Amino acid sequence: MTTDTVTLTGLRAVYGTGTRRVTALDGVSTSFASGTFTAVMGPSGSGKSTLLHCAAGLDSPTEGTVTIDGTRLNDLGDNELTRLRRDRIGFVFQAFNMVTTLTAAQNVELPLRLAGRRPPARDVTAALDAVGLADRAGHRPSELSGGEQQRVAVARALITRPAVVFADEPTGALDSAASRQVLRLLRGLVDDHGQTVVMVTHDPTAAAYADRVLLLADGRVVDELTGGITATAVAARIAARETRPSSQVTTPAESSC
Repeated sequence: MTTDTVTLTGLRAVYGTGTRRVTALDGVSTSFASGTFTAVMGPSGSGKSTLLHCAAGLDSPTEGTVTIDGTRLNDLGDNELTRLRRDRIGFVFQAFNMVTTLTAAQNVELPLRLAGRRPPARDVTAALDAVGLADRAGHRPSELSGGEQQRVAVARALITRPAVVFADEPTGALDSAASRQVLRLLRGLVDDHGQTVVMVTHDPTAAAYADRVLLLADGRVVDELTGGITATAVAARIAARETRPSSQVTTPAESSC
């Protein structure tokens, strides 16, 4: 029986006041099932990065609730939220965020080191092996390609065995070959290990690796694709929405793929 790892209910995020008031999220309710890969897409300013940041506990919504692995983030204090992000959430960003003076293995174990824990060497090796880089454990970032650094970042996200991995444009700084490696890796984490992955991307080709695509516009979920997802299908749906008159806009429940 499938359960939801992440649930968002009535999420609103409003910034600024008066004429500078911006509604980044406008009542978003959705969920991300355990062992699934979801791509979140939308034009610039649609709210996709804000959604990810609120869902991951990096930002607090103005209204609404976020629940991860059965825990409501709204109920947590700052220290509790920090522990939850450290222990139950993995992060992969466009910037690799490697510490240049540390080896790949040391970068992977860094989250646990900062928490005052020393992971067994076998766990670090297993995390690097999962991304195909066990033989590069002793290399520093300057000795790794961009794709390899991003794969180290994925290993670092996995070292705490998180409930969910949030990826924000993880292939944005990579060439096409390295992008495919990282996307296949994320896909494999879902298929082979039951990991839950939520990825923000602007690239239909990247979105095609997902089980589900959410399209955002003006801070709302306006469409959803599931089943038979291809880059062509995603690009066509985006193009159709951009040219559709506002009076013909449908909700995700009214659309299908």
